[in-house]
Amino acid sequence: MNDLALLVDLHKRQKRQGPGGEAETLKAIALANLQKSEPLRIADIGCGTGASTLQLAHSLNAKITAVDFLPEFIETLKDKAEEEGVSEKIKTLECSMEQLPFVEGEYDVLWSEGAIYNMGFEKGLNEWRRFLKPAGVLVVSEITWITNTRPPEVQKYWEAQYPEIATASSKIEILEESGYSPIGYFVLPENCWLENYYRPLQDGFPDFLARQKDNEGATSIIEAEKEEIAFYEKYKSYYSYGVYVAQKL
Repeated sequence: MNDLALLVDLHKRQKRQGPGGEAETLKAIALANLQKSEPLRIADIGCGTGASTLQLAHSLNAKITAVDFLPEFIETLKDKAEEEGVSEKIKTLECSMEQLPFVEGEYDVLWSEGAIYNMGFEKGLNEWRRFLKPAGVLVVSEITWITNTRPPEVQKYWEAQYPEIATASSKIEILEESGYSPIGYFVLPENCWLENYYRPLQDGFPDFLARQKDNEGATSIIEAEKEEIAFYEKYKSYYSYGVYVAQKL
């Protein structure tokens, strides 16, 4: 089993594949002024196992296209949608976010929690913009510096992990240069990382290692996850996900 398959096995049983929260998704819905009375077409790009997709389906009168390139995540989302009675609102699409088969102006809302980094913030903004209707809304979360200065080890770590990390003011400037008008911004709080993402992930480590018994790759992945969690716990004052809400000009 290769590293990607191991990561899928670890994460597909989790509600979330990254930091986030129900209250924060609702806050973004409110900032975007999305009304339940209005029929909407939404694309949830990089949906994972569907935490945000399912909440959007419950909260809005929407037809949602849920996109992820991993079939295991898509199958989990389908099962959850059936269980929660919202499958008629959700169409799944297994494809890369860099090769979306959408037509121009197809969607009222483009939504992407914790996923746009896979192709890069600026590239994603520019390539996805054409899929929005005029005055359509974009909601994305993106790793963001939440202080103007930080320890060198934090700077070095994130520049190696994701060179596009920047402050919110820089991200908002990129939004404006990419043809969007910013509506709102907020930072994911600590509980979105720890209680909602890292702690449930940690709870799954023993079962994962039992399934992957004597697999050195699995052991290495768990050690890397533990290091990531410890790094966040030590340096959480300096970075988080910023949630950006903007309107297509």
